Amino acid sequence: MNRVDVREAVTRAHHEEWARVVAGLTRRFGDLDIAEEAAAEAFTTAVERWPADGVPPNPGAWLTTTANRKAIDRIRRENKRDDKHKEAQRVYDDDPPEPLGAIDDDRLRLIFTCCHPALAMQTRVALTLRMVGGLTVPEIARAFLVQGTAMEQRITRAKAKIKAARIPYRMPSADDLPARVSGVLAVLFLVFNEGYLASGPDTDPVRHDLTTEAIRLTRLIRALLPQDGEVAGLLALMLLIEARRTARVSASGELVALDEQDRGAWDAELIAEGHRLVRERLAAAAAGVAPGRYQILAAINAVHTSARDIRDTDWSQVLALYDQLVRLDPSPIIALNRAIAVAELDGPEVALAIVDLLAEALAGYHAYHATRADLLRRLGQSQQSRAAYDRAIELAGNTAETAYLTRRRDQLR
Repeated sequence: MNRVDVREAVTRAHHEEWARVVAGLTRRFGDLDIAEEAAAEAFTTAVERWPADGVPPNPGAWLTTTANRKAIDRIRRENKRDDKHKEAQRVYDDDPPEPLGAIDDDRLRLIFTCCHPALAMQTRVALTLRMVGGLTVPEIARAFLVQGTAMEQRITRAKAKIKAARIPYRMPSADDLPARVSGVLAVLFLVFNEGYLASGPDTDPVRHDLTTEAIRLTRLIRALLPQDGEVAGLLALMLLIEARRTARVSASGELVALDEQDRGAWDAELIAEGHRLVRERLAAAAAGVAPGRYQILAAINAVHTSARDIRDTDWSQVLALYDQLVRLDPSPIIALNRAIAVAELDGPEVALAIVDLLAEALAGYHAYHATRADLLRRLGQSQQSRAAYDRAIELAGNTAETAYLTRRRDQLR
């Protein structure tokens, strides 16, 4: 096997095994620092040894064994931690790794630990990306548009808080589970959204690495909680949005709106998988299981991706789904998105009246001003539309979005 093949094998093992290795170490040693450092050292050792020794038949078992030895070596060096040394002695053996099911449970515990409500939301996202996703600190720092040292400190403080507060490394109780799953999904959706349309001007407008990681982690949750409707809904939502990724930014770096996208460039395989998940949830709803927020958002995106042309979009169905969503989530952003569907059915004047009611709540939100600018443009109110576009451009942080808004504004007579 040549060095390129070995490098690909290490990369694949990192994607597939990082969370399992870290989770298993966390369960054995009860320390996120030890787990992270030992896992990283194990992968470094793989990079060094696999080119000469060959890729082992079971890379996950090899990495787990190596990481455990690295952890024990570190504990032995820390003489003041006699209790941990004794614990290490108990687990230091060459027995085969535990069955996959137990390791999967460990991964789920790790995700719930990283997404504990005692941590701030941005910290949960960063810690999940590091401990479960295996992203490096510089990669996470770029996603948050902060310096690497600041992100390192944030992650370090989070692990220290988990240790000091004795946040348990375990599954939540049955009573707490629904709320805790909701928190985990919120973290994964934030990761995906940052990749789908980056919030800052000094990064790529679309971060495929983040959307891919969010989907991978959501698949993991889906495999561990296959009966959870909102997990399935979030996965479907991500897949249907990701399917349009290659059509969303032009060659010149400008955002391409849904009505202008080349639908032939959409990923048919991702759309088919997303539609299948939506149909499963619709069947559950027909059986009396009320859909949640992510399931409704996925259904809306299923309607959009079912249309061969923007003119074929079933806007009445989109509006009905938004009406259902507003009852679950009466946020101004949902109301704004609903108004876009209203414009297609009842005209821009009716929609503008709805949008104007959101002025106070969404004054600092660029999409509010962009939506209002488009409605005013359609009504022939060019001067007011231009002012709204100017405000949207001022607030938009993404370069692709800024380019799109600027072109639309400059097309006004």
